[in-house]
Amino acid sequence: MSVLIFGGGAQFAAVGVVLAGGGALAAVAAGLVLNARLLPFGFAVADAAGRSWRTRLPGAHLITDETVAFTMRHRDPRLRRAVFWTCGLALFTCWNVAVAVGALAGRIVGDTGAIGLDAAFPAVLLALVLPSLTDRRLRGAALSGAAVAVATTPFLPPGLPVLLALTGLLLPGTGRGGPAEEAR
Repeated sequence: MSVLIFGGGAQFAAVGVVLAGGGALAAVAAGLVLNARLLPFGFAVADAAGRSWRTRLPGAHLITDETVAFTMRHRDPRLRRAVFWTCGLALFTCWNVAVAVGALAGRIVGDTGAIGLDAAFPAVLLALVLPSLTDRRLRGAALSGAAVAVATTPFLPPGLPVLLALTGLLLPGTGRGGPAEEAR
């Protein structure tokens, strides 16, 4: 599954649906909804994936939060391309090797929450995002989106708060095209 669906959240959602008795279509739908958040990322790093469909199609498979975060730190097109492919392929390889090791040796670990693994993913994302928040508009968009996600998480199904966090880009003065941008 990990080779075909390179997205941890989508994998967990699909497996959760199946384990709860849902069908294959419901599992696929859950994964698609959860990974819909990657669509704007694709627009942001399309140039780094390449110009032809031969490179963009496999490149689309490598779009993750981490790959985008590392790619967006660079402006030079050749460096962006190198960072995108290096990071994407390294993460894809490590992810799939780790999944295989986890499947084979996972019973040895036991309760992952007891050793803090449940906090590792959010901590990694925070560490990746913080250096990028150098300008006021970006900080405003990120904080607004985070507030929306945190506020809606207790009430909405998994995946939707993440999508709603994109509304942080639409708030005045936080994203492109808002009142703060138009005043310039």
